[in-house]
Amino acid sequence: MIPDYVPGTGPGRPAPIKLTPFKRILGCSLESRVPGDILERKSVVTSEYAMAPRANWKGFLRLSLVTCPVALYPATSDSEKVSFNQINRKTGHRIKYAKVDADTGEEVASEDIVKGYKVDTDTYIEVSKDELDDIALESTHTIEIDEFVPKSDIDGRYLIRPYYLVPDGKVGHDAFAVIRETIRRMNKVAIGRVVLTNREHIIALEPLDKGLMGTLLRYPYEVRNEQEYFDDIQDVKITKDMLELARHIVEKKSGSFEPDRFEDHYETALVDLINKKRSGVRLPSKSAPKTGGNVINLMDAIKRSLASEKPPASPERAKVKKPRKAAPGQREMLLPISGKRAKDEPRVQQPKPEPKKAEKPVRAPGRSKKAG
Repeated sequence: MIPDYVPGTGPGRPAPIKLTPFKRILGCSLESRVPGDILERKSVVTSEYAMAPRANWKGFLRLSLVTCPVALYPATSDSEKVSFNQINRKTGHRIKYAKVDADTGEEVASEDIVKGYKVDTDTYIEVSKDELDDIALESTHTIEIDEFVPKSDIDGRYLIRPYYLVPDGKVGHDAFAVIRETIRRMNKVAIGRVVLTNREHIIALEPLDKGLMGTLLRYPYEVRNEQEYFDDIQDVKITKDMLELARHIVEKKSGSFEPDRFEDHYETALVDLINKKRSGVRLPSKSAPKTGGNVINLMDAIKRSLASEKPPASPERAKVKKPRKAAPGQREMLLPISGKRAKDEPRVQQPKPEPKKAEKPVRAPGRSKKAG
């Protein structure tokens, strides 16, 4: 177990601060609440002292002559997910990757590695860092708002990932508020350009609370034509009854968007797996999942889906429900199974004419069927 961090003590020293111990097995994404025992999901913060987020980009936001310093932060993170390192099974040591020459096999130092564009087999056009810096655009340090468009006009296929845009420092909050509220009142999205990782991206800005949310957009050449995939889809005629039944299924499953209810089942299973292995629990072999079989009749499948969505009947309603009349052949179903035990049991008698005084038929053990 990693020992608690205890600051130096003595005259004039502050009181010791106890930090929560962490296990090194899964890095900083999981915390061991009970030493040597259970791992549970944890946020990005890995101690009682939250680290300040690091901006991906800093520069200026400009709308015509209105300019303010801003910082761009990622709005999403994958660091909370369980991650693994590659290790040597024999020694338990981590695997290390080295950059080597493809032909000689010798390791190459970082200062000797440059960028090259492949034009033919073993033929490359070398491009230096200085040459790339010379073609850097103005948007490297400035997000210039070029136009405003309705949000509904942006095709969802062009969305890449979201960022938070905030004022950088104590200067420029007034100008930032002017740009933010202008976009908000126009009920549109501002389109600009920004350079990230040496590439110029289109960014869509929209108000979000007191800040701005910027979403990177793809270029048209990055979006594939849907007709390349949809042309082979058959044109089929759907009956009105099928659509009506499907509509009922959708209505029963309709609700509001609540992302807090989403659960990453695979992430939960990973944490459970690691906890069991740490505790020495033997893992049972997993049986193959059961399949529902092929759908023979689409209409029947929709009806069964709709029936499965119906809520169960309440106990009070089930008590007052009248039993259905016995169908021909039902008496045989209630008889005991032929065998040694069946010979010792009395034959089942028909109920008497008076319903209130009738006795329930005796069912054979292990052969039960609900009435109705």
